[in-house]
This record gives sequence, C-alpha cells and structure tokens, in this order.
Amino acid sequence: MGDLDRILAILTEVRRRVVRIGIVVAGIFGFLLFFELVPFRISFLGVSVPFAYPWPSPFYNVTAQIFQPMVAWMLPPGVELLNVGVGDSIVVQMEIGLLLAVILGMPWIVHEAGAFLVPALRQNERLLLRQVGIPATVLFALGTTIGLVFITPFTFRLLFRYVAAMGLAPVLGVQDFVTFALLYSLAFGVVFELPVFIYALTRLGVVRASAWKKHWRGAILGALVFGMIITPDNSGITMLLIATPMIGLYFGGAYFAARWEHRTHERRAPPAAAGAG
Repeated sequence: MGDLDRILAILTEVRRRVVRIGIVVAGIFGFLLFFELVPFRISFLGVSVPFAYPWPSPFYNVTAQIFQPMVAWMLPPGVELLNVGVGDSIVVQMEIGLLLAVILGMPWIVHEAGAFLVPALRQNERLLLRQVGIPATVLFALGTTIGLVFITPFTFRLLFRYVAAMGLAPVLGVQDFVTFALLYSLAFGVVFELPVFIYALTRLGVVRASAWKKHWRGAILGALVFGMIITPDNSGITMLLIATPMIGLYFGGAYFAARWEHRTHERRAPPAAAGAG
C-alpha cells in the first residue's frame, strides 16, 4: 500500500468516526429541542420516586426547562432579561441544546476518538491514555460544574453590583446572558484540564519537568491572555477570575510532572555499590 492509499484510508476512517459522532450528537440535540420532560411520581412501598417522560414540544422543550433554573440561580433578583433580537430565544435554545448534546454525547465521542487513536499508539502511550482518561473527564466535569454553580453566579452578582452603584437599570439581553454563562462555565472545564495536559507531556517526554518551572512567567502571561480571549466582556474582572485558578492549576500540574520525573529517575538509577567491609 502506497503513501497515498494510507492517507486515503486514514481519511476514510476519520470520516466514518466523525459521521458516527455526528449522528449521536445530532440525535441528542434534536431530542432536546423537540421534546419536554413531563414529571410524574411513582409510589413504591410508601416512597414517592420522581420520574419524567418525554413529550413532543418544540417550543417549551428541555432547553427551555433548563433555561429557567439557570436564570433563577445565576442572576441576582431584579435583573430583567430582554429578547432583543427576533430570533434570540431560538438561538438561546440551540446554544443550550448544543452544549448539552456534546456533554451527554461525550462518552461516545471519547469512545470513537480512542478507537481511532489507540491502534497508532505505542504501549506506553496507550497506558498513559488509560491512566489520564478518567482524571481528565472528572476534572473537566468538576471545572464546568464549579463554573456553572459557583463562579458564574458570583460573577453576575459582582458585575451587577457595579450596575446598581451607577444607578442603571439591571437589564440584560437573553442571548448575552446565555452566551456568557455557557462560555464562561465551559472555560473553567477547559482550564481544569491544564494539569493533565502538563503531566501527559512530561510523561511522553515532550517537555521536561524543569521547563514548566523555568517558564512560569510566560505561563502567567498566557493565563491572562487566555482569560482575556475566552471571556465575552471587557471588564477585566472575569479575566482575573479565569486566570487565577489557571495559574494555580499550572503550578499543580508542574509539581506532579516533576514528582513523576523524579521518581522515574530514582527507579532507573543504578544501585549504589556496597562499601568494602
């Protein structure tokens, strides 16, 4: 098989995997946009257990059901959301639905990506992939949850304190609210992947552990730039709220990378010669 044939075979396999991922994500996305979850309870042995069944509803769908708790949890009392553009409500539902579809479809996405990559990996790389897979997933979920539950509501409350101090009306466009909330929360999930990324590069021998310590100034600057790019406002406060934990996670990842490298060198070091009696 020539080089061209191998490239075409790889592209064909990539296309097949992407199509399978797309089918799963599109199916979840369509369900979220065209069905609502109708709650009901089942009593069993004196215990009432909540359940829900799907019902076709293209307007008040799952994304609309999720949007309302988001508003109640994240925004301070008295803030009024406005549908500024004609299609803002539709865009909001699609944004929420797309994020949920990717999150719910992540196990299948990881499965397809792993099935494509594993045959091309060496034994140590496969071992590393298995070792960091679960921590990476947990850290991403933890970071996104912290962003949604704690950091994003705190940020909205902090920013609207400035609005109140200026005597301005607490008004926010619905699309601006959802875009900020989702992007900001998702950014925390990405940031929490940083220790795994640093550790994996050192394990693979791509970057020495000493390099992470040596270039800490550049890491701080990069965290500030990332925070500036990823946050959709220009207040500077949200940039610092992203950059500060990112810097801490960088040093945490550098510590575990140095620790692994030190232990590896100790295992490879020849035993000391016994002294003459």
